[in-house]
Amino acid sequence: MAREVDAASLLAQGELSERSRAAVIGFGSSEKPGQSPVREACPLTTADTAGRQRLSDCVRELSRRDPARMGPGTDFPAAVRQAVDRLTEKADPAVPKVVFLLTDGRLDVGDSPEYGTDRSSRQANGQKRLADELARARREEVQIWPLGFGSGIDRAALTGMAEGGYRGGCADLPSATPRMRVVADSAGIDKALQETFAAARCASVSDGDRGRPPGDLHVTIPPIATDGTITVSKHDPKVTVTYYDPQGRKVPTQGPFDGSTFELSGQDGPVEALRVKNPLPGRWRAHVEAPEGHRDREVAVRAIWQGRLRSTVTLDPASPRPGEKTVVEVRMQTRRGVVVTDPAQLAGIKVTARLAGDGFAPVDVPLADDGRAPDREAADVRFTGTVTVPAGATGALRLTTLMAAPGVTSDQRPLHARTSSGTPPVTAGLTLDRGTVHPGGSVGGTLAVTNNDSAPHTLRLALADQADGAALRVEPATVTVGPGRRENVRVTLTVGADSPLGDIGGQVAVVDTGDGDRALDTAFVDVRVDAPPTWWETWRIAVLGAAVAVLVVGTVVALRLKARARRRDLTGMVLELRGDGRHLGELTVRAGQTQGGAFHFTADRVRGTTPDIQRATTGAPGAHALRRTGSGELRLRPHRGREQPVRPGEPAGLDDGLELVVHDRAAGRATDRDALRTAPGRPPAADHAAAGGTWRDRVPFARGTGGGSGRDAADGTGRGARPWSRPAAVAAVVGGWDPHF
Repeated sequence: MAREVDAASLLAQGELSERSRAAVIGFGSSEKPGQSPVREACPLTTADTAGRQRLSDCVRELSRRDPARMGPGTDFPAAVRQAVDRLTEKADPAVPKVVFLLTDGRLDVGDSPEYGTDRSSRQANGQKRLADELARARREEVQIWPLGFGSGIDRAALTGMAEGGYRGGCADLPSATPRMRVVADSAGIDKALQETFAAARCASVSDGDRGRPPGDLHVTIPPIATDGTITVSKHDPKVTVTYYDPQGRKVPTQGPFDGSTFELSGQDGPVEALRVKNPLPGRWRAHVEAPEGHRDREVAVRAIWQGRLRSTVTLDPASPRPGEKTVVEVRMQTRRGVVVTDPAQLAGIKVTARLAGDGFAPVDVPLADDGRAPDREAADVRFTGTVTVPAGATGALRLTTLMAAPGVTSDQRPLHARTSSGTPPVTAGLTLDRGTVHPGGSVGGTLAVTNNDSAPHTLRLALADQADGAALRVEPATVTVGPGRRENVRVTLTVGADSPLGDIGGQVAVVDTGDGDRALDTAFVDVRVDAPPTWWETWRIAVLGAAVAVLVVGTVVALRLKARARRRDLTGMVLELRGDGRHLGELTVRAGQTQGGAFHFTADRVRGTTPDIQRATTGAPGAHALRRTGSGELRLRPHRGREQPVRPGEPAGLDDGLELVVHDRAAGRATDRDALRTAPGRPPAADHAAAGGTWRDRVPFARGTGGGSGRDAADGTGRGARPWSRPAAVAAVVGGWDPHF
């Protein structure tokens, strides 16, 4: 019984139209005096915001059954009779009438005296009366949708009730025809009822998440939806819900927000619903919370939605003659004027048209979107067909489009036209380009006009069915063509600067102002509006190209500077000081000692001492400078004297009779090392030099002439083997390995 109450609340809250009316009736049986088989818990109530709240409150009265007022049986005839009575009171014949019958068993009137004094015949009498009530429902065009759950369900009886009532649905679709449904258990009754309700109302259901609070539950509303209701089956009124749109924004519970209108009801009942007009398509979020002790029930979220589409129609020719074949083309757009271009959104749709008018009986027009002539392209959601205007047509024509699809209804607005006779004085053909523009952009088109008359004609280009906010503008607005003239006029269609994004609908009609605005031709607007590009999107290629160019140039410059610095670097150079042809000292340039591309040193000759070479700071008194140019040339600037080029291994004068010999290890290391390794009879001193000895360790090679220190000889034994000459000693120095390299 608690589940039945929840289900009835769900029905009341899920209704999409605020003009609908709903009543909730409980039923049992009448077996004793004072008992009634039915109890009207909620009278017929308009399902606006306040009405849905009243329905949510009063339906909870069904949770208690008073044995003094209602028996435990199941009196279907009384329940159907009461429902039909309420639905037919002051009813509009055009408004659908639907009964959802929630039952947990079979017909049971065996203890009800009103079905006869003989207990054995009461059930049969009950069946006969049920058939009578169903026949009345059929006459009154009331649908019966039985929903059975519990044990001992009589499927045949439920099917009989569904088929006994009115069989016409909200659309010519199998899903809209009443049928019974059995729920496996009471836990699934809300889902089953919502799906049944959606089928009866030509709506669709999007199932969402289920879970216990606290947490986030999601449900998706498709782009085609123009009306929707997000229902939350929470079972416990203590559960609270906050709603967020697909952009993550918290939406209001009442009033407008970003083009949509919101109404929340049922917060204090087992089911609450947020009705949304023109919902933003995408994934909606319902955040559910509950206090401690109220978090044990599972909460479910779903969306019931409907696409209320309007059709736009063109005729070619726009004013056909009686007996002439004309092409009918139909496409659909939403309430906002957005064109439906995705065939998946209209799966299972059936589109037909009916031509009516003066002087002939209505003619049905089959339409298809299969790519077969006259349809130009399959699955482009443009339905095309042909119809021959009856020969008896005398004037006005009315073409009405009928479409049926799950979750979709149409407005059935007719296209008004009229027939023409004889040779038309003016003919026109309008073509509009397809294109994608940004707000404020435009597309072109061509108007070809032929004036067969002896007088000028002024044609007007009229816009119709344009999208809300698109603010379309067509130029020129009028075209005047002289007698006997044929002209091709370029047409420009401009979209408003604040136009909504997406495929925008509408059509342009060419009418002859001198002939009662008779339509000469019509063309669909086929424009998609995209968001204007961001600064990054506009300049991305240029910025990336410039960045690459800067990177390349920067890399080249950096490599050149690095190469230049490397060429100018003196690290590893050995400066040998000589006097009178003798070695006086040496100085190795270490890393970081080159300043401004130059190495500064002093070579002082102090009386009574041997001249020595020392590193000096920039600008020090008596400092010499050795530098290397970017091309790799060595240049020496003595303390006194002009700068001069220096060749490695060759002496250059300083002052006071001193000379400088520069040894460039970087240039000659490999060659001299190989020479040392392959020299026959290489002395241990040479090995020592190759292994990293200092200049002074190698000096005896340069001095020795065949005896003396014991390291002069080639074999290092002092036995007077092959002497090392000065060039050989220099070669050993150049090839020596410096640990600072």
